[in-house]
Amino acid sequence: MIIVSDASPIINLAVIGQLNLLQKLFGNVIIPQAVYNEIVIEGEGQVGSTEVAQADWFEIKPISNRPLVTSLEGELDIGEAEAIVLAVEQKATLLLIDERKARIVANRLGVDSI
Repeated sequence: MIIVSDASPIINLAVIGQLNLLQKLFGNVIIPQAVYNEIVIEGEGQVGSTEVAQADWFEIKPISNRPLVTSLEGELDIGEAEAIVLAVEQKATLLLIDERKARIVANRLGVDSI
């Protein structure tokens, strides 16, 4: 099972002290660099930043299709765009993303999301 996540599901689970649910449910979770940056670099000192930085079950993967990311940035933020493109590239089983608009875009590109 290949799971890709955007930042919000990770941050929201960290806020309620349940980030470990992702590991229990899915094992490894793949995130793009923009999501890592949002949580760990830009969110330094915030809930979830240390947990994500230290968790060995988060895998940061680069994006290959930069033109698709750029085209999606007209509709979405960079983290959402990279998460969707990474899910497409990795042929993800599921994309964890909370924004309705992003789920619609993901579905349009053939990615199942919750």
